[in-house]
Amino acid sequence: MSSKIAILGQGYVGLPLAVRAARAGHRVVGYDIDGERVKRLVAGESYIEDVPSAELTALLEAGSYLPTADTAELDGFDIAVITVPTPLKDGVPHLSHVEDAARLLASRLRPGVTVVLESTTYPGTTAELVGPILEEDSGLVAGEGFFLGYSPERIDPGNPTWHLGNTPKVVSGVNEASLAAVRSFYDSITETTVPVRTPEVAELSKLVENTFRHVNIALVNEIAMYAHELGIDVWEALDAAASKPFGFMRFTPGPGVGGHCLPVDPEYLSWRVHRTLGRRFRFVELANHINGHMPDHVVQRLLLAFNARRRSLNGARVLLLGLAYKANTGDVRESPALKVAELLIGLGAEVRAADPHVVESVTVDSSVRRVDFGPAELSAADAVLLLTDHDAFDYAAIPRHAPYVLDCRRRLEPSASVDIL
Repeated sequence: MSSKIAILGQGYVGLPLAVRAARAGHRVVGYDIDGERVKRLVAGESYIEDVPSAELTALLEAGSYLPTADTAELDGFDIAVITVPTPLKDGVPHLSHVEDAARLLASRLRPGVTVVLESTTYPGTTAELVGPILEEDSGLVAGEGFFLGYSPERIDPGNPTWHLGNTPKVVSGVNEASLAAVRSFYDSITETTVPVRTPEVAELSKLVENTFRHVNIALVNEIAMYAHELGIDVWEALDAAASKPFGFMRFTPGPGVGGHCLPVDPEYLSWRVHRTLGRRFRFVELANHINGHMPDHVVQRLLLAFNARRRSLNGARVLLLGLAYKANTGDVRESPALKVAELLIGLGAEVRAADPHVVESVTVDSSVRRVDFGPAELSAADAVLLLTDHDAFDYAAIPRHAPYVLDCRRRLEPSASVDIL
């Protein structure tokens, strides 16, 4: 049955959700406060790799998807999903976007509608923050006058196998009736739903997923640093460990972590534990320290390589391959490549960057010159740093033309001119 779905936030979570819901036959309003973003959507121009512009255009022409910055278009919704950003501010969860979205919806609540929070946050946000705002401004009671729940997003940009439709979706509600309403909606757009008893369980499940990755990436990053000093090939050791068919899950080293999930989400759990229980989440704090300092380690490795060649990094031309935090995406949120660029500029290097996925309008340090990947730029560089392993790069050309390469993703074979992180 077709419903009017209001999705607040049209970013990496909200836009794929809007498109999926529209394809499933719902009438979707995609609301965003960014007027320029809305203009691009109205023109059928997608800014997210997982949403083809052609598909967006088809939905616009069919009238099943309406991108807008006009709050009046939210009127009359049956189901509303909040997918707005939840950044950290001075290490503390900053939920003003969630609060604003809840207030927008509260004045439009009608008996029987459903509101779902998808934004990643600390356990308790749905029941303790969103619910009271909706109740106070509407006069309705969550679970009785309207349905309320939480369903954590599991978007993995650039993943060719797992997408919104086939990734199991955790769903919850503040009571059984709310869970049934939330589950009914997601059953209409996904293959599998995983119900849990409370929003707090669903909120924690998201933080468990990302904290698990964050901690394990930090572990292999620290192992990689020590293995290098011990003269051991950590990548070969990881390959060998991964041959075990049980009891091991492979994680790989890199120049740091990025995106919203790993640098930010575990902090929500750490903050909640400290605020509520007065204790420190030591695993998260340690992982933050290790992963946060990987760009420093990358630059230190480059400095040592220059010293070994009796060269100075000051005045050297360094080409960065990749600015995005993840392969085959244009997402630079919290990208370690940006920190590497900042550190190199501070040491006097002339920094250039090639990334076919990151559009020119994305803000990068003005000292970083954006260039196209090719033999000329590779040859002209004193050093090349492979930071994001996009499939678009010609990996055979890199060692053929570059005088020195530090490969932070192990896409090349080590040689006299190629070091592996």
